[in-house]
Amino acid sequence: MTELHLWLRHEARTTERRTPIVPDDARRLVDDGVTLTVEESPQRVFPIGEYEAAGCPVAPAGSWVSAPRDAVVLGLKELPEDPAELTHRHIFFGHAYKGQPGAGDLLRRFAAGGGTLFDLEYLVDDTGRRLAAFGYWAGYLGAALAVLQHRGRLRAPLVPTTKEDLDETLRPAPGDAAFTGLVIGALGRSGRGARTAFAAAGADPTCWDLAETRDLDRGALLRHDVMVNAVLATSPVPPFLREQDLDSPDRRLRTLCDVTCDVGSPLNVLPVYDDTTDWDEPVRRLRKEPPLDLIAIDNLPSLLPLESSTDFSAALLPHLLDFGVTGPWGHCLDRFRQATREHGLDKGEFHDH
Repeated sequence: MTELHLWLRHEARTTERRTPIVPDDARRLVDDGVTLTVEESPQRVFPIGEYEAAGCPVAPAGSWVSAPRDAVVLGLKELPEDPAELTHRHIFFGHAYKGQPGAGDLLRRFAAGGGTLFDLEYLVDDTGRRLAAFGYWAGYLGAALAVLQHRGRLRAPLVPTTKEDLDETLRPAPGDAAFTGLVIGALGRSGRGARTAFAAAGADPTCWDLAETRDLDRGALLRHDVMVNAVLATSPVPPFLREQDLDSPDRRLRTLCDVTCDVGSPLNVLPVYDDTTDWDEPVRRLRKEPPLDLIAIDNLPSLLPLESSTDFSAALLPHLLDFGVTGPWGHCLDRFRQATREHGLDKGEFHDH
């Protein structure tokens, strides 16, 4: 078998401080015979020196475009717009299989270059359970920001922090009014994280999951002050909120956080907004009177880059050590091929190496 060469790229998004492989796990890869080239990055939470100390060759930021053809390029979020042709195998969250904006363009780049996308969202076992995810921290941060906004203590722009400091900020202060919270998707990873944040804020949220969403009681939903959506829909379902619900005279809901951020997708369960928010402007007002504030940030775990990277890396490491085109990686490859067929791109040449 050819020795695996992984290429850890710098993240193009300036607010992305996470990494899929932390230095301690990089050392384990190197000790196992993997070549792990690490690009320099001005924002990655771990300094490049820690990767060098682990035995990793260092390359300039963005140099993956000229990496050896057999290198597997590893990242988290979106690629830069160039090059137009993607020739490598890439591992990252592509967000290209649910009809999201730009999905077809990304797949065409792979088709043009003969490269392959191993989308981390589809790294699953034979039962469909995801094997490496940031969901817990996304849910925790989504609920934390929603609580802080509801209490009037959310400050922009957002800056990365630690869980210890954020928990301290969440503790109820004198004069804080009680509120009712709702977590939808409460039994999943994101839902568990959201419940942890609510608990740190001194709140005991209502918890809904599949049983409660099969026949959704929108009236009950609207009677909560703060709602966190942590549902990752895999097939179309009736929306949890509609435009007419926001104008209901019975709406008590004041703060809405959409952790999932499926905006633009036909699977979106909250089709009441058309664009995400960001670190500079984390909140958008959907209604003025009575107020309804939206938080919809699609890289929430990057606000806790150390904790979220460490957890994700530990989950991903054993699968990188067993990288190939079968097992969980085979599921990624199958989903990529299906998506290219759906876009009429299957006549291109894709290289599984």
